[in-house]
Amino acid sequence: MRALLSVSDKTGLEALGKRLQKLNIHIISTGGTAKFLREKGVGVTDVSDVTKFPECFSGRVKTLHPMIAGGILFERHNPDHLKQAKELGIEPIDLVIVNLYPFAKTVSDPTKTREEIIEQIDIGGPTMLREAAKNHQDVTVVCDPADYDRVLDELESNGATSEELRRQLAAKVFLHTAAYDERIAEYLSDGTYRGVMLTGGKALRYGENPHQWGKYYALYETEHAEITQDSWGVLLQGKPLSYLNILDADGAWSAVHDFSDPTAVLVKHATPSGIASHADITEAFQRAYDADRLSAFGVIIALNRTCTAVIVQKLIDQKIFTEVIVAPDYEPEALELLKQKPNIRVIKQKNGERMKGQVLYRSVMGGMLVQERDSRVVTEKDLTVVTKKQPTKEQLRDLLFAWRAVKSAKSNAIVFVKDQITIGIGSGQTSRVDATWIAAKRAGAKSKGAVMASDAFFPFPDSVEEAAKHGISAIIQPGGSVRDAEVFAKAEELGMVMVTTGIRAFRH
Repeated sequence: MRALLSVSDKTGLEALGKRLQKLNIHIISTGGTAKFLREKGVGVTDVSDVTKFPECFSGRVKTLHPMIAGGILFERHNPDHLKQAKELGIEPIDLVIVNLYPFAKTVSDPTKTREEIIEQIDIGGPTMLREAAKNHQDVTVVCDPADYDRVLDELESNGATSEELRRQLAAKVFLHTAAYDERIAEYLSDGTYRGVMLTGGKALRYGENPHQWGKYYALYETEHAEITQDSWGVLLQGKPLSYLNILDADGAWSAVHDFSDPTAVLVKHATPSGIASHADITEAFQRAYDADRLSAFGVIIALNRTCTAVIVQKLIDQKIFTEVIVAPDYEPEALELLKQKPNIRVIKQKNGERMKGQVLYRSVMGGMLVQERDSRVVTEKDLTVVTKKQPTKEQLRDLLFAWRAVKSAKSNAIVFVKDQITIGIGSGQTSRVDATWIAAKRAGAKSKGAVMASDAFFPFPDSVEEAAKHGISAIIQPGGSVRDAEVFAKAEELGMVMVTTGIRAFRH
């Protein structure tokens, strides 16, 4: 048996080479892979010794040769193929282990030049992978170091790989090379072309309602051969996530990720019921819960700091019904306490950084809408004060907090805030004044002296008048209405502070 190894990712390569050698499998290799294996004491035959042709053009041409392609592609059960292989002196290559140049990693590095990026477009690697995958009835192909043990275990146990394993690995290869090519096309077209590869296909109990089927698909990334449901986060405890669990947990994490201070977000039906920031994450959690206890039944909880044991104890003591907790980490004592609530899904979120520049996809009418995530951060220097009355330091703090909070509520959205706590949220309304009224109803007497955020401009002054009835002292909004002057004048007349951001924060 002969194996061809050519890998950029050297993970597990030493152990792989030694186990293949122990199985008396003849190893053919290229460039850096051959050098690495020899240094580890593994015997290797250079590809050039097989092809009788040297590597050339700075290594761009190594394996593109009939002695390699033929050895991979000829059908072992086909008499004509066997005869031709013998006549041409082509020996079979039974195992192809290749992973590709790290194009995606290179293109995401701002220090890399265009020439360096282009050089990371692999040609020979995808060719060999596709050749082997096509001929998977006879050839085993591996593109992911995570599959080394699966292949080696079967070879050691049975002397060959199973047809089922070869088929699975072949399918994985075509997914891998397709995604790799999509990333290249995206780069060369300056983003005009954008492909979407879905993998995993995790069946859920049902969709939004029991009569709808639902699945979870992970977006494929070319840096990994396969993405699982754990790619979004690690499920440390509880039943598998449902369709709505995933949807709400994603919304909660997206919301809490917008805050730099220790913050807790409680989400119900994809919109927040309470958001609070505090120097102590435990206190932030309590304040977020107290913001709207009535709505906080069956909530999803997201924290942007380590979940403490005290938070879990508060869940237990206050009999807070939650389905999911999402946090970047958990105290060991917190995890131990959570065992008392085995139905709570506990997620360790590990991909917060991926939210920078994240692309969002939504299917519509047989097509797809694509946009970047709203990651715009509004700071004090971005604000324009449009009233004579200037905001105090405390009002500015709460106004900026309210702006971050309103971004996570469904449009039309109005959020009341006091002391970095949402005290009233009105969202998903067809009129802005109705959203204001709902936020005021939920805030009650707490609205006196609070601030208000609106995710879009006010088309009329009525929402400002409604806010003033409930004691709102300052408002943050995008501005840009044809009636801005009228709206600003109303805020002035009512003795309120008003600032504009110059951008809106719709969330549909």
